[in-house]
Amino acid sequence: MYFLYVDESGNRDPNSTSHIYVLAGVSLYEMNWFGFENYLNGLKLRMMDRIRRTEGLSLDLCQCEVKSGAIRIPTVRDRHPFLSHLTDGEVQELVDGYYRQLEYHAMRIFAVVIDKRYLHDYMDQEKLHRKAYELLIERVQWFMRNEHRRHKALMIVDDTSRQMNVSLAMKHSYFQREGTSSGATIGHIVELPMFVASELSNGVQLADLCAYNIYRAFCNENLDYPFFSRIEAYLYRAKHRGGPDVEGLKVFPDESPLVQLAADWCGRQAGLKE
Repeated sequence: MYFLYVDESGNRDPNSTSHIYVLAGVSLYEMNWFGFENYLNGLKLRMMDRIRRTEGLSLDLCQCEVKSGAIRIPTVRDRHPFLSHLTDGEVQELVDGYYRQLEYHAMRIFAVVIDKRYLHDYMDQEKLHRKAYELLIERVQWFMRNEHRRHKALMIVDDTSRQMNVSLAMKHSYFQREGTSSGATIGHIVELPMFVASELSNGVQLADLCAYNIYRAFCNENLDYPFFSRIEAYLYRAKHRGGPDVEGLKVFPDESPLVQLAADWCGRQAGLKE
């Protein structure tokens, strides 16, 4: 089995001033789960012990969530129960530890970029989220069918609200019965997504970091953004297909000029590998 940890970056509101919304997932083979958790929790536990010894403050692992916002924004970091007590060097070590897991465990990234400027008027927050999820599980399905046909995938999604969770779970069930709007059959993903609190899941925290890097790159229309460059090699590319396509990345809708931005970037990446 593969675990697919999912988180988002950007605002779901189609009418917000921020025009980009990203839903991203990272894969982890079940046999690698212990090593993944043990390494990241070990980093946190070591830093928690240093905080306890030097500052007399005892923390639990659930207070040590790594969030892109707290990493990037000093005022948010200053209010964080864990990150606010770390040195810059410790924060960098912790973030580097997350990114290293992508290579060490051969993890793959799947991402859907929604350009809200080109959506139809009927699109609300729930519909936007469900559409992003539909496009995401299509990519996960392709990955499982093409690379790991004998395995199934479990979607592990950040718990947001009961209403949104129920809406997403019902849509997930519909896709399994009827297929997606593009005709894709969802046969390698198990029954329902599992919703977890992000502070309890290192996988969801890694998905959050990746989602923000993709969000920032497309928001600024700069796919040379250093932190996007740091993860781009792990975006899913089908082994059996040639050409510049990156099957793990989808820009929606097709009318968005970001579709061409992504296509140009894919072409450059393919050229670099020749």
